[in-house]
Parts: sequence; C-alpha cells; structure tokens
Amino acid sequence: MSISAEKNLQMFNMLIDGNIGRFNEERGKGVLPDFANKNLRGIDLRRADLNGVNLHGAILSNTDIRGIDMYNCDMEGASMRAAKISGVLFPQNLAPEEIMMSVQYGTRLRITR
Repeated sequence: MSISAEKNLQMFNMLIDGNIGRFNEERGKGVLPDFANKNLRGIDLRRADLNGVNLHGAILSNTDIRGIDMYNCDMEGASMRAAKISGVLFPQNLAPEEIMMSVQYGTRLRITR
C-alpha cells in the first residue's frame, strides 16, 4: 500500500516523538512507510514494527533496535554506528561481517545478491 508523503512524514514523526504505540497502530492498518535516507539517530525503536519498512540509506547510529524483526527491510546503504542490535532478525542478504563493521565503524551496509 503506497502512502502519501504527508502520511509518511507523520509516521516518521511518531517514531521521533517516541509514539511507538501509535506508529504500530498505523502499521496494523497496513500502512507501510518509506524511511529511505531518513535520520533515525538515537531513537529507541525496540517495540516498533519496522518489518518491511524501506530503510535504504537510513542513519540508525546510536539507535536501539534490540529484538526487532527487520528481515524484510531494505537496509542497503544504512549505517548503524553504535546501535544496540542484540536479538535483531536482519535481512538474509546482510552478512554478519557487514553488520559488525557498520556497528563498530559506521560503514554503510552492503548487501549480497
């Protein structure tokens, strides 16, 4: 389901404001936001339903994503320097070495094809 730019911004702001419950309600309605190239730095996203969200090129530095299912996310080019990643289900096309390099040094994630 494609959403308007306004709705996409509203959902982004829900995460920025820490309104994870409201964000998940919208996701429950089938709304799939596009957070490509967005700055999500330093946000606690532990309860957010991000599965399937486009995170291509997103900044996830210092973000808490522990325990999140991100298996169907496009994370190519995303950066996760100092992110808390324990228990995350990452996409199958991300090598563990890529993930660790991104967390340790902030490198952009490269996917395997």
